[in-house]
Amino acid sequence: MYNLDSIDLKLLEILQQNGKLTTKELAQKVNLSPTPVYERIKRLEKAGIIKHYAAIVEAEKLGKSLTVFCNVKLREHTKEIGNQFVKDIAALKQVTECYNISGDYDFMLKIVTTNMKQYQEFVINDLGSVKNIGNTHSTFVMGVIKHSYAIPL
Repeated sequence: MYNLDSIDLKLLEILQQNGKLTTKELAQKVNLSPTPVYERIKRLEKAGIIKHYAAIVEAEKLGKSLTVFCNVKLREHTKEIGNQFVKDIAALKQVTECYNISGDYDFMLKIVTTNMKQYQEFVINDLGSVKNIGNTHSTFVMGVIKHSYAIPL
């Protein structure tokens, strides 16, 4: 846990909404000059609080209209098997997120693809080639109610 003041938190809040703002624009929003704002942002980046900057792409406009959450249970649980599973899943481009979870399943994958046929091909050809999967359970997204990348501050 880092000791962040109210200006750091405000900068993080603003950047989570629009990461393209210039240092000058950010400085105006937090009532500081650009130099201390620049230094604060560099400190937040160096500390790993700001991990990355990226464009958020609208999947449907690229023909990727099916989102699936796929829960995966491994057959066996060893360090080697777990590490290999993580490596294999990280290599699958359709998997946009992967979480190690508790409960009946070991992992939850978020898969973004074109349609049901493409998902079926992904399950058979890609996910099916990952060793040590015991069973899976797929949940298909019918509509997105709320989606945010912002961390509550």
